[in-house]
Amino acid sequence: MQDVMSCLVFWEGHVVQSCCEQSDGSLLIKLSEDPTRDARCGACGESCTLVHERTWRQVRERDWFDRRVWLHVPVRRMDCYHCGARVTERIGWLSRHARLTERLRVWVETLAELLPIAHVAKLTGLHWHTIKEIDKARLQRPFGNFEVRGVRCLVMDEFALHKGHRYATVVMDAQTMRVLWVGEGNSREAIRPFFALLGKEGCRQIEAVAMDMNTAFDLEVRQHCPQAEVVYDLFHVVARFGREVVDRVRVDQANALREQPVARQVIKRSRWLLLRNHDNLSAEQAVKLDDLLAANAPLALVYLLKTALKEIWFAPSVRNGFRQWRSWYRMAIDSGLPAVVLFARRLRKYLRGILASAIYPMNSSILEGVNNKIKVIKRMAYGFRDSAYFFLKIKAVFPGKTR
Repeated sequence: MQDVMSCLVFWEGHVVQSCCEQSDGSLLIKLSEDPTRDARCGACGESCTLVHERTWRQVRERDWFDRRVWLHVPVRRMDCYHCGARVTERIGWLSRHARLTERLRVWVETLAELLPIAHVAKLTGLHWHTIKEIDKARLQRPFGNFEVRGVRCLVMDEFALHKGHRYATVVMDAQTMRVLWVGEGNSREAIRPFFALLGKEGCRQIEAVAMDMNTAFDLEVRQHCPQAEVVYDLFHVVARFGREVVDRVRVDQANALREQPVARQVIKRSRWLLLRNHDNLSAEQAVKLDDLLAANAPLALVYLLKTALKEIWFAPSVRNGFRQWRSWYRMAIDSGLPAVVLFARRLRKYLRGILASAIYPMNSSILEGVNNKIKVIKRMAYGFRDSAYFFLKIKAVFPGKTR
């Protein structure tokens, strides 16, 4: 094997001196300097011959078939007569102070792009923290910079880092679906750094911002981008209607049927039938929903209001949308159901942002897709200790599409 290894030229500027198998089955390859090549200065890159000192460094190389490979590498500290620096020599396949070769680093980057860190660690035998730092550096190159040229419409949303405890905010370009910025927190103070990075000129270019009914987002946008139109997202409004109205009416109707346990159980178990889009129901589920609505007038009215509320976002014009809103609001107030009346009155103050969707029809599936993919990333990593790394992962999932 030593004869074979001595013929290899994987390590520029060095030759194989010896190769031996260690007790754990790995290979230890000892290298020496190639006498036909001069060392290169680590500062200026010029050739130099004056060696100040020589040390030995043991580094990991990419696996050779099923064998772990270690290199015993001589590293010289040179006195350069070109730039006058006393510095470690430049080795093309080994970064300064590195304990992994460039070949192994590139391999780890490729694996980390496809697999969770824990799996890459098991496959390569490296510590998970080492792999995380390699992958973080890989992501930092294309996604570490803040670039907002040409951005006109934004989408802002929050997601849970730890449910009920810590939240983060994500900002996207609504046209290209590229994540521009991710930061911890969902308060005004937390999202202010985004507008600081955007700058005065960038803020003036923003025409519309889609969001949920988050007061902090709303106030901060109006302060920094007063000309921008705030557009309230359909997905979040309908989800809020489901929590505050559909669930409340369903529970009230179930409680009214205490004397009829069978009918009460049917209503108690109908939550997902009432909240899910009718187009996503199977034939059997659609029949069950129709039977439920035919037997319970309050639930039928709430379901009708939910469907009519969605239609406002698809109005062809602001005028048409206002007519639909006025009809919906009158129906909600006339229903006499306390939960419906309360929700309608609260929603009225957000009317401008709802009608703005006719001018800026931002698809709510963007936000829904963001949240779903963020959950997948968290599950693959079993949670992230390093928030900056997690945020880079999110940016990598949403690199944007060509305009």
